[in-house]
Amino acid sequence: MNAPNPMPITPEGLEKLKEELKRLKSVDRPQVISEIAEARALGDLSENAEYHAARERQGFIEGRIQELEGKLARAMVIPSGSGATGKVVFGATVTLRDVSDESRGDEKSYRIVGDLEADIKNNAISLSSPLAASLVNKALGDIVTVNLPRGEKEYEIVAIGFER
Repeated sequence: MNAPNPMPITPEGLEKLKEELKRLKSVDRPQVISEIAEARALGDLSENAEYHAARERQGFIEGRIQELEGKLARAMVIPSGSGATGKVVFGATVTLRDVSDESRGDEKSYRIVGDLEADIKNNAISLSSPLAASLVNKALGDIVTVNLPRGEKEYEIVAIGFER
């Protein structure tokens, strides 16, 4: 059997995964087991909505625990800004100015992270995304062209930072 492919993750991302796993195992799992026992005590399980809801929740919790354990087994921690040379690297927060015709001047910041912690709602983009891939190894002031599903966009790198 082959070893799982390592997946890059920031130290902060690793801690978040560990915290969620700990909460699931020490709080959520015991709570749902207690809920199942209470619902079971109510009698007839075939028409016991509380029992079925608790069992469904238990299945979700156990599935999430397995998923997190798999992710943690593959996680390869890369410190933010490791080897930083003024260029965009893994873990960098990059501020971009849109220099495309239609949105000229709009600025947006993104943190480049691994697939395990990518979250576009929090402006954390995966290293494997088209935008992040086009930014890696670029420097302050560089103009990058990105092929996005809705067409080509051009961005100027106006800031590069690292969280600690």
